[in-house]
Amino acid sequence: MLKIIIVIPIYREEHNIRPLYERLKGVVSQLEEKYAFEFIFVNDGSPDDSILVLTEIAEEDFRVKVVDLSRNFGKEIALTAGVHEAEDCDALICIDADLQHPPELIPELIQKWEEGAEIVVTIRKDTEKQPILRQIGSKLYYWILNKVSDLDVVSQTTDYRLYDGKVTKVFKSATERERMFRGIMDWLGFKKVYIEFIAPARLHGEAGYTYLKLWRLAVSSITSFSLWPLKIAGYTGALITIMVSFAFFWMLLFYIVHGELVYSPLAIVILANTLFMGITLMAIGLVALYIGKIHTEVINRPLYVIRERINLG
Repeated sequence: MLKIIIVIPIYREEHNIRPLYERLKGVVSQLEEKYAFEFIFVNDGSPDDSILVLTEIAEEDFRVKVVDLSRNFGKEIALTAGVHEAEDCDALICIDADLQHPPELIPELIQKWEEGAEIVVTIRKDTEKQPILRQIGSKLYYWILNKVSDLDVVSQTTDYRLYDGKVTKVFKSATERERMFRGIMDWLGFKKVYIEFIAPARLHGEAGYTYLKLWRLAVSSITSFSLWPLKIAGYTGALITIMVSFAFFWMLLFYIVHGELVYSPLAIVILANTLFMGITLMAIGLVALYIGKIHTEVINRPLYVIRERINLG
């Protein structure tokens, strides 16, 4: 039988875990003649009772594996930990615990995989009760990422995906610490197909990704997969330098021809210094982002720390 592992990151999902598990169990029961399923729940340092609920389910079902991280490392790392713990699988499915990723879509993901797809990606056509600010921010983010990076990113794609076993094996060799999980998967370049769905509203609780976390993820993903922020700083500095040079040349020419300056020399110096200071500060800020990422990689801390494994060797 082919082995399929389903990875679910958990953070503040105490009331969603049991309903998700029951729906997953109902879906995979229809496919168990051909596939053997396992579930890896990664508790990402949840401050609620998520780990207690996971422990109870793991005691009821040996297929349920639990990875309890020592603290909150973030969803990207939690997904990575789940993939690292998945061994010898023919395919791996990542799904969120808030039930905005319908488990009933799993048979269609598997069907596309059977037809030859190496990565099956879901696209969120719409989300019930999603704040308008998140919708606008998401579309803007994907537009910018497509423009400045070498990735071929389709707008509104989600982490709800199926990966062939060979894809996850290659992914395990990725070493960066500040990571965008699906960005790395897209960078690998395997053959993808897409499935659209409408995401329902969260069953319980609030989204784990605050606007601040989303902003940090956007900045991290753009600087991870593109050098354009640094190039923009350089191009902007060059453009302003040329414009200021022409302005000074015009002022000098006007002085030579008419014998007077339109503005005082002091005003000209202050304006020029202000422009150059702005360019310098912008460039330093962008360079600092990349230096910070280099620092994070060089200190070589572990990606995550596991407090406990349940039903895992």
